[in-house]
Amino acid sequence: MRRFARVALLCLGCAVCSLLYGLSQLALSLEQEPGGGRDTQARDPAAPGGRRRAGSAGRGEAGTERYEYMKTHPPEKMHLAVVACGERLEETVTMLRSAIIFSIKPLHFHIFAEDQLHESFKDTLDEFPYEGKVYYTLYPITFPSESAAEWKKLFKPCASQRLFLPLILKNVDSLLYVDTDILFLRPVDDIWSFLGKFNSTQIAAMAPEHEEPRIGWYNRFARHPYYGVTGINSGVMLMNMTRIRRKYFKNDMTPVRLQWREILMPLLKKYKLNITWGDQDLLNIMFFHNPESLYVFPCQWNYRPDHCIYGSNCKAAEEEGIFILHGNRGVYHDDKQPTFRAVYEAIKNYSFGDDLVHSLLQPLEQELQKTMHTYCGRVYKVFIKQLTKSIRDLYARRSKGRLMFDDVQGFESSVLNQYFLYKVTVFLHPTLYGLKIGGVHLGIVENTG
Repeated sequence: MRRFARVALLCLGCAVCSLLYGLSQLALSLEQEPGGGRDTQARDPAAPGGRRRAGSAGRGEAGTERYEYMKTHPPEKMHLAVVACGERLEETVTMLRSAIIFSIKPLHFHIFAEDQLHESFKDTLDEFPYEGKVYYTLYPITFPSESAAEWKKLFKPCASQRLFLPLILKNVDSLLYVDTDILFLRPVDDIWSFLGKFNSTQIAAMAPEHEEPRIGWYNRFARHPYYGVTGINSGVMLMNMTRIRRKYFKNDMTPVRLQWREILMPLLKKYKLNITWGDQDLLNIMFFHNPESLYVFPCQWNYRPDHCIYGSNCKAAEEEGIFILHGNRGVYHDDKQPTFRAVYEAIKNYSFGDDLVHSLLQPLEQELQKTMHTYCGRVYKVFIKQLTKSIRDLYARRSKGRLMFDDVQGFESSVLNQYFLYKVTVFLHPTLYGLKIGGVHLGIVENTG
């Protein structure tokens, strides 16, 4: 009887091993089909001399796409532009990392930087582990030759470069421009979707400069026209660049409407002695005369210290959390606003592939709790409310909804109670997911997506 049991146990072990081997071979074949081997650095056809990352359809932080769909319908790339000069390398790279973590569609970064920064950007970006999801092109800082000196000294070095993006990136239809001090706390896909909400006259989207007129800058100090009640902030600017290039703009310089390439220099000449914030002021003037062309998105898409240092005044963030954090005035690098700095440090120190709860969310919440002596710290939960949801959604996408989230929805009342929901460990093979909740193994769920 004992011998029979041993033989049965041996047969059972062989069967399990054969099953696991068959599943792994099947999964491996599916993974290799879409893109073949690694495609190393290649020339970017959109920008001679630029470089991009390319590879298989692949996997990234945002999960997997169905192979059959990927093969016949390659996903649309989202284009994101940033301008970096001086000591902005680390800050820019941290912003790019935040864009990658949660985004779903492939990202193409258009990085305008001083020549001495190009090699450092290349070395850093080439180490990003998301082939097929992350592309980049490096560009020199470029202004019209006849007025380059004037544009370079406007506000901050290189800041006015963004005004010329529609003229430089002629083959890019739509673009999200962000300052280097931006951090994404939800997928870039979500702000990109605003392009589909533009009506027939809208060409760009920005957030208001202030929510509370009593502390507004433009309505109290500006010596030039500005959009709306409190002006607009251009640190996050979504553009339909095809429409921008085609539009003829009303203005207060001539009865004739002017195109984008025609209006920039006349605007600067007329208002250069009256503007304080450089290119942002010029954009305010432009949309003052063409208000029908602007889509305004809520304050949580461009959340700045002004939204909390005098008391919380971004109601949308209080309700839904911060979507995009904007650490202007250098708050990531000093101790004036430790709440903002804590978020920056958490994302900067996060290593791709680490558990987002233990390596990002939990340490961040602990640091934020130390800032409650400040006005922004008193509302620290708005800094992690959307981040928590983004992490949950990311793991839900990875599992294709097969990890039994319905059983734990009742525990979403606090961040600490949500932690166990995210403790999901991927093991065996990327197409097989093991579920661990609170350290307890709950079995294998096959991912058929």
